[in-house]
Amino acid sequence: MKRIILSLFVLATVSMNVACKGEKNETGEAGEVATASSESTTYVVNTESSLIEWTGSKPSGKHNGTINLKSGEVAVANDAVESGMFVIDMTSIIVSDLVAGDGKEDLESHLKGTGDKEGEDHFFNVTKFPEGKFEITSITSVEGKATVNGNLTLKDITKPVSFPAIVTYEGDNMMLVSEAFMINRTNWNVNYASKSVFDDLKDKFVNDDIELVVKLNATKK
Repeated sequence: MKRIILSLFVLATVSMNVACKGEKNETGEAGEVATASSESTTYVVNTESSLIEWTGSKPSGKHNGTINLKSGEVAVANDAVESGMFVIDMTSIIVSDLVAGDGKEDLESHLKGTGDKEGEDHFFNVTKFPEGKFEITSITSVEGKATVNGNLTLKDITKPVSFPAIVTYEGDNMMLVSEAFMINRTNWNVNYASKSVFDDLKDKFVNDDIELVVKLNATKK
């Protein structure tokens, strides 16, 4: 297997901080989406083996799970990613650390907003917003560390997100795996039990930061 660190070009001014584990992405305006050159090769995302891992926390503990991808493509030229996007299936939110009958179904329903009417917009309201999306705006390199910059859309709100990632190739297949990175959920109007939004929660709050890991598998078209 040939292991290639993502590197396409270096921007003179980097508008985002590298979002390593424990660090948060900066907020700001969405960037212009990158386009592929005529020399690029298209890789189609394999939705059966691609996903996003998530971890959320609160004072009493944390939960983790996965979200599936619905579709996506990545354009590659000379072993460098030029552009790409993937659609996130928000209806596929799974809680992995609980088992059936131990609150798993209730938490999944709460995150999706598919339970009672009062709680439908507490988190992701998948009935109204069944899809999210990530689109690459650039690949940057800072002190030898390659970073994927892009626009993340959730609940029809688009914000810039940045994460370190590594791409590997084997035959006609490629894999992009990010390091763990943080996003602040309130930037996408996911405000339930947020201390930064509500001031009377005491210890009944959910942390704003969600840790994500992107695992993308794709096959040459």
